[in-house]
Order: sequence, then structure tokens, then C-alpha cells
Amino acid sequence: MPQRSLEVGSAEIQAARTIGILRAEQGFSQWQLAGRVTAPGHPMSNTMLSRIERAQRRCDADGLVVIAEALLVPPPMLLQRPTAT
Repeated sequence: MPQRSLEVGSAEIQAARTIGILRAEQGFSQWQLAGRVTAPGHPMSNTMLSRIERAQRRCDADGLVVIAEALLVPPPMLLQRPTAT
């Protein structure tokens, strides 16, 4: 089986930016959002979240879904360019 690439793709970079913007708009620290993600059973430290937001760590589909739920947005929203509010 071929080894999975560790390179972060353009969709993940977009999601990383959107996660950071939505988190800040909602007034959550990385620590608080990591806690909201961890609560339903998807362990995530603030360091992991920081690396995801900086596109230095890959985030699988399950991770994106639980982050979206913690931010109270539909998961596809994380893959869209944020609009000015």
C-alpha cells in the first residue's frame, strides 16, 4: 500500500483559514475550541488545533466534521472562502 502524503492540499489550506476566522469571530480561543471538539469524543489539543489552523497538520474528514459542529456551522462551510461579515 502506498504511503499517504503528508503534504497539506489546497482544500485543507482553505479549511484551515476558515476555521481560524470562524473561531475568532465566535470569540473562542484555540484552547476553548479544542475543548468543544474533545467533549463529544474526538480528542484534540490546542496544539493540534493550532497546527491545523496554520496548515501544518492534516485534518481528516471526521476532524473537519467535529470542528464544524463545535463552531455550529455545516461542514461544507469550512471548505468555502469566508465572506466578510
